[in-house]
Amino acid sequence: MRTHYCTQVTEKNIGDTVTVAGWVNSRRDHGGIIFIDLRDKDGLVQLVCDPQDSKESLEKAETVRDEFVLIATGKVRARGEGLENPNLITGKIEIVVSELTIENKSKPMPFELGDEKVNEEIRLRNRFLELRTPKAYDIFKLRSKATIQVRNTLDELGFLDVETPILTKSTPEGARDYLVPSRVHPGEFYALPQSPQLFKQLLMVAGFDKYFQIAKCFRDEDLRADRQPEFTQIDVEMSFCDQEDVMKVAEKLIYDVFTACGKENIPTSFPRMTYKEAMEKYGSDKPDLRFEMPMVDVIDIFEKSSNEIFSSIAKDKKNNRIKALKCPNGDNIFSKRQMKGFEDYVRKFGAKGLGYFQMKEDGLKGPLTKFFTEEDLEEIIKVTELEVGDVVFFGAGEKKTVWDYMGRFRLYLADQMDIVPANTYKFLWVVDFPMFEVEDGRTKALHHPFTMPKDLNKDDLEDIESVAYDIVLNGTELGGGSIRIHKEEIQSKVFELMGISQEEAEAKFGFLLNALQYGAPSHGGFAMGLDRMIMLLAGTDSIRDVIAFPKTQKAQCLLTDAPSPVDNEQLKELSLRIRQTQQA
Repeated sequence: MRTHYCTQVTEKNIGDTVTVAGWVNSRRDHGGIIFIDLRDKDGLVQLVCDPQDSKESLEKAETVRDEFVLIATGKVRARGEGLENPNLITGKIEIVVSELTIENKSKPMPFELGDEKVNEEIRLRNRFLELRTPKAYDIFKLRSKATIQVRNTLDELGFLDVETPILTKSTPEGARDYLVPSRVHPGEFYALPQSPQLFKQLLMVAGFDKYFQIAKCFRDEDLRADRQPEFTQIDVEMSFCDQEDVMKVAEKLIYDVFTACGKENIPTSFPRMTYKEAMEKYGSDKPDLRFEMPMVDVIDIFEKSSNEIFSSIAKDKKNNRIKALKCPNGDNIFSKRQMKGFEDYVRKFGAKGLGYFQMKEDGLKGPLTKFFTEEDLEEIIKVTELEVGDVVFFGAGEKKTVWDYMGRFRLYLADQMDIVPANTYKFLWVVDFPMFEVEDGRTKALHHPFTMPKDLNKDDLEDIESVAYDIVLNGTELGGGSIRIHKEEIQSKVFELMGISQEEAEAKFGFLLNALQYGAPSHGGFAMGLDRMIMLLAGTDSIRDVIAFPKTQKAQCLLTDAPSPVDNEQLKELSLRIRQTQQA
């Protein structure tokens, strides 16, 4: 139906007759001559409807409105002197229309395309319109390029693309499952996979050696900017490998994808940092290294303080922390009122307070200095490397709470100071994660229970490390993985330590435990969030921007009005009944 896309019509086509098709981006009536900017996936070209060339085309053009779908045939000519548009690829030419077809009309638009101020609910209800914008098209063009490169790289490395089931068994993997009732097995349910974890391990037991999949995953959990109920991950598993082997594959994959997407100076290998170091210095297992400002441990100094709160916290060095965070030149950036207001910010995340010192010409100043000797204050200056004009903030309390709020505060300060560089990619491997974490007396796997532990014979379960690793980019967890348990007796022991009985383990994971008894090779792998990767590549703040038809924060699809009720006949077929509950 067309000979060219809009931006393919150039000065080389002057004098040629061409046919283009697309949407009306804008229409202008200049006293009997109508100009139309026609838009397709590549961009714009200007159409001229002049009665001297085609009276019929002008008559049709008079009825045209924004977003009408047109097919136009005409001769290409150079624009008149001074009428060129340097902002358009086609800015030096125009098409004088000889034949115009209105392929379809459009109702008045519910919002102006590209208007970032439009309410998100309106945009998502009309997502098919929002996707018409050049910005959206460029994002999905980027996503397509990245996805193709993923397949090409892994194919080159000898990985086999294998699809795993969407309807599977419900297993405890951390988040809630989405359940699917079975019609032919009344009262029983499938689950949508949180990941292909168990199936890819079974493929290794089957001898497939190297597997990958661009997999759909489903988790019924609370949402945020970088989380959706259904998402896409690059899933990779390989046999007879160690941690370094897996990391090399992931690094090559990332290098190839980012380079294919036009990013320069991407490293071919990434630095390593232990989980413990990441938490102690940055209060996060996904530290943003685009700027400095690490936390410094000052618990030994505060133990000598005459303030009973600090000294009592400092006595329990295993479970408590006192961290200092230096803000360079903060005394000249923030007022005292602002610095006192920072306490309100950290209280939202469990802090009981936030102390600070200001570094002046004659030493440290602030309400807390009275609790320290001059010698202790000098030591604080030394360990935090303070210079005149700097401010140092202090957080004290239970270690996980202090890590969390001081880590968040570090990012908050950097944002307030505008010191995070743009167009910079800082990759990092975080390694040596704890195998377990204990919350409310319950032991659970920090990553997942199929991760290989280093040593299960330690008295404190939280001291047991695992062979696990996360890929971090600019403070975002891009993905992660581990070497897996490939021996049944180790897997059973891990279940036991997590409080999973032998009967429960057999009921939920019997197929895996059985497979591990039939010559399972050592194996490991990783998974990377494709949506998050594209979000970072595209420079947007939300993965909703890089998913064609995303859900809201309440896991709703406003476009299709899902989820929605179903009729009683469908429920009856599934042996289900909706129980009405009274509203409080």
